[in-house]
Formats: sequence, structure tokens, C-alpha cells
Amino acid sequence: MHDSLAYMKRDPIYRQHHHHEMTFSMVYAYNENFVLSLSHDEVVHGKGTILSRMPGDDWQRFANLRAYYGFMFGHPGKKLMFMGSEFGVTNEWNPAESLNWNLLQQGPYHQGMLTMISELNTLYQRYPALHELDFDRDGFRWLILEDHGQSVFAFYRKDSAGKTMVIISNMTPYVRHDYCIGVPVDGLWQEIFNSDDQRFGGSHIVNGSVATRPVAQHSQTQSISLTLPPLATIMLTADRE
Repeated sequence: MHDSLAYMKRDPIYRQHHHHEMTFSMVYAYNENFVLSLSHDEVVHGKGTILSRMPGDDWQRFANLRAYYGFMFGHPGKKLMFMGSEFGVTNEWNPAESLNWNLLQQGPYHQGMLTMISELNTLYQRYPALHELDFDRDGFRWLILEDHGQSVFAFYRKDSAGKTMVIISNMTPYVRHDYCIGVPVDGLWQEIFNSDDQRFGGSHIVNGSVATRPVAQHSQTQSISLTLPPLATIMLTADRE
């Protein structure tokens, strides 16, 4: 939690120098059962809100937060979000006051955030790869661990039946065209989540279906070429169902 929040607070131009803050968690992940806790402790005592930590203008702040939540839902470990975080609350937590629900009527970003979290919860339940092997080394593998210069992270999750999902995060405001990534299964990969989706308030740079090619990459025999949207996390699956 602390490392990832410290990373997300930084201007994207400096993130390349702090890449390890987003990857260090997997060094000790299988020594304990853990919760990814963006809890009440992070929205009180002058800390502001999760949204207020994000850098940039309104578009970038929400894009950063959507990318961060997407990364969290893909990362091993159980998820915990404190009330209001699901729609980007702007007021620090005060037990004597209501959440500022009126934000949902003010522009696309807050409602888009709520729509995205609802969709992530649905995907989390639908795809066992996102939760079944949280505490098993077979359920996770880094695909791209050291692309510091472009601030890209990629890994895959796997369920007990061997079905896989690839999660990719681009933590800069630059679109990455023709980004090649190795994948563990050949055939057609379908983008099932993109935090840059217009429905969530994003710029709608999406991929749809992508076919593999027999080009080895990232220790995999097959690879796909993608357009990585700015400040975004995407999820793809080769699940034929």
C-alpha cells in the first residue's frame, strides 16, 4: 500500500526512477496472506483522499486512479477499499458528514469511476484467475518487470484449471503503439477490461481482439502487439468461453 501510493503520487516523468515501488510487493507475497488495503487510515488526519494524491489535471488524476485500481484488482491479494473511494470522493473522511454523493451528477469522471469499479467487481467474480490462486506461486508470473523507461508493468494470473489472464499497466500519459508482449497461450486474446474506456471517463483507446504471432517474447513462445492507452490498465483473456 505505502509503496504503491508513493509511486502513484509522483509525476509520471519521475516514475521510471521508482519502478520498484510497484514490483516489490511480489518479493514477499508468498510469505503471508495479505490484503491490498486502501483503507480508512489513508483518508483521514490530513492525508486527503486517494484521488487527491494523484498528480496532474482532472483528466490525469482520474486516469491515474483508474489505472491504479485496475492494477490492484489484477495483483494477487484480497482487495479492500474504503467508502467513497469507489467514485473518487474529494472530501477527506469525516464520520459526522455524509459522503459527497452529489459528485456523481458533476461531469463524467465520478460516475465513470463508479461504473468501472462495478465492472471490476463483476470480472473479479467471473474470472477465477483473478482470485483463486492468490497465495499460490502458480497463480502469478511477471511478463514485463523491468521496463522502467516506459513505466509499463505486465503479468499474468492463472486459475487452477490453467486459464490465464494478462494484466498490463501503462503508468505514463503517452500512448504506446505496437507494444509487443509475450503471452502464455496462442490464439485469439480478447481485451475484457480497459480503464481508458470512454464509459469510465477515458479517451477510449481500446484493442478489442488480438491474434498471437509465433514470435518469442518475454520468455513466451507467442506474442501479441497492442496499443497501450495512456495512464491505464488493461486485461486480456484467451478464455474460449
